[in-house]
Amino acid sequence: MSLHLTGITLTYPDGDTLLTALDRVSLVVPKGSLTGVVGPSGSGKSSLLAVAATLITPDAGTVTIDGTPTTRLSRGELAELRRRKIGIVFQQPNLLPSLTAAEQLQVMAQIDGRKPRTARDRALELLDSVGLVGQADRRPHQLSGGQRQRVNIARALMNDPTVLLVDEPTSALDHERGAAVIDLITRLTHERATATVLVTHDRTHLAAAARIAEVHDGRLHLPAPTC
Repeated sequence: MSLHLTGITLTYPDGDTLLTALDRVSLVVPKGSLTGVVGPSGSGKSSLLAVAATLITPDAGTVTIDGTPTTRLSRGELAELRRRKIGIVFQQPNLLPSLTAAEQLQVMAQIDGRKPRTARDRALELLDSVGLVGQADRRPHQLSGGQRQRVNIARALMNDPTVLLVDEPTSALDHERGAAVIDLITRLTHERATATVLVTHDRTHLAAAARIAEVHDGRLHLPAPTC
């Protein structure tokens, strides 16, 4: 299993009390599968994704990424784990306006110490996989919203992660473009054998998900697999 959350509890201070964001949440996401996570605003979806990304340390429980328990890793070790094992697709693409589509991806590889030529080849390969190789030298203002989100997805895959975490990727897109982005994430999940968790407010896009989990008041409700 590429992503394994066990007994995750997360609380936040709320005045004189503690607010429970996640309550003993457990989740296993195998390689090559997509689990959709839905729930109302404030239910704990974003907290779940942040804990899975090792961006927040839970009060209790264990996050295991590709067989590595993260509980006792140092801050530096966690940063390296995220760089090498976890791809994150943020809700907003947040592309650097001065960089081309290819350069957005190349920066990720260069941070990881790859040679520029190797990074360029990898960037073009990924842009081709998301249907944007013809826009490799265009900057964000020259791309549509859907194209920018595709660059965002390709960037998350640049270092060949085993876990892909996707946060509301369709929030700024119309229904048709949103459906195309979800179809793309589903296809890439299978092709690149990532363990993918996709947080969304709209379950209508999740017909192809292996499972759909619901979060309510910090508790995860996960039915049996549907495929």
